[in-house]
Amino acid sequence: MERTLILVKPDGVQRGLSGEVIRRFEARGLRLVALKMLLPSRNLVEEHYAEHRERPFYGSLVEYLTSGPVVAMVIEGQGAIQACRAMMGATNALEAAPGTIRGDFALSIEQNVVHGSANAADAVREVGLWFGQDEIVARD
Repeated sequence: MERTLILVKPDGVQRGLSGEVIRRFEARGLRLVALKMLLPSRNLVEEHYAEHRERPFYGSLVEYLTSGPVVAMVIEGQGAIQACRAMMGATNALEAAPGTIRGDFALSIEQNVVHGSANAADAVREVGLWFGQDEIVARD
């Protein structure tokens, strides 16, 4: 079983898309094992996106992700990381295929509704940043 972090970003929360995002992952057969809504701290977001610190978009990305509530979740299942990334679509929403979350609901690279862990190492790190072990429900 594999776990991944999914965030519904402020634009997705503001537009009422959190339930639709969760529905799509559950309909695929993936399991929701942790869920919370929060206004993330600047420190949390800076640590989350630390690998992008030197990139020109880093500051605006941090500002954006701290601009409103975020729905954070841990999704579990066989191949969860790859399945979630395929369902989210290309990071640049204008390149995302119809039928993907970004292809159906987003218009820009930054305000693209969702974030998902890129790989297994990122998933472990990101899940640990956003959730304590006591917040994740073990499911059979």
